Amino acid sequence: MSEAISEDVRLSTGGGELIYRQPGVVRLWHWVNALSVIVMLMSGLMIFNAHPQLYWGKYGADYETPWLEIGSNNGSGFLRIGPVNIPTTGVLGISGDEERAFPALVTIPSSYDLAGARQWHFAFAWILVVPALLFWLWGLVGGHVRRDLAPTIAELHPRSLWRDVKDHARLRFHSGEAARRYNILQKLSYIGVIFGLLPVMVLTGLTMSPAMDAAWPWLLDLFGGRQSARSVHFICAALLVAFIVVHLAMVVLAGPFNEIRSIVTGWYRVPQEKES
Repeated sequence: MSEAISEDVRLSTGGGELIYRQPGVVRLWHWVNALSVIVMLMSGLMIFNAHPQLYWGKYGADYETPWLEIGSNNGSGFLRIGPVNIPTTGVLGISGDEERAFPALVTIPSSYDLAGARQWHFAFAWILVVPALLFWLWGLVGGHVRRDLAPTIAELHPRSLWRDVKDHARLRFHSGEAARRYNILQKLSYIGVIFGLLPVMVLTGLTMSPAMDAAWPWLLDLFGGRQSARSVHFICAALLVAFIVVHLAMVVLAGPFNEIRSIVTGWYRVPQEKES
């Protein structure tokens, strides 16, 4: 995820001004976060393979009716969401000669290993949570959140929001002075992930632990039961995957060299405004 735009150092060069955009703390957290999220997503898919059904409420087992199920029937894979049944042969539910919700290509470990997947998941949960807490502290105390991520009242105006939506749909990216700061869609998406999706995923993950439920029973009340927490956890993971896909697509469309250089070295070349 791209982060703070620093105005401390600027370097005028041809083809647009080169500015020091990403502080070292942001770049480090970005890559640690990316690694931990990818490992947790892949190990989480293996954990899901152990029981590929989702339920609402406190209880869920083979005799219950799930709201989401990935499986196979007579050699054909399927994804069922409520009453809607979607054939998925060769992708989900069954891959080759093996019946499993998600194929080995996207799981850690690649072979079925629930205990191993849990070890990977919990280990990288610490790598996700501890740096995230430090990043929140740095962002709030240092003013990064207020200065670079918090939307202004003008940006939240419906007309401004709609203009940015149209610009992104037409692949019209900001240039010149406007490119020095995040647009409203970037701000809302980053805040939503950092202070929304990630915390909810952590809390729902804790809710699925019997030990944590005994220590903090309010977690069960907060999410309406362990099975509801599992469903919310899965939905948040799916939204996080969608964010990653859109984020990578925007990096490619906006200019991958410039964007990747920014998050690796900190230096970003501001796109020049086109002359009318």
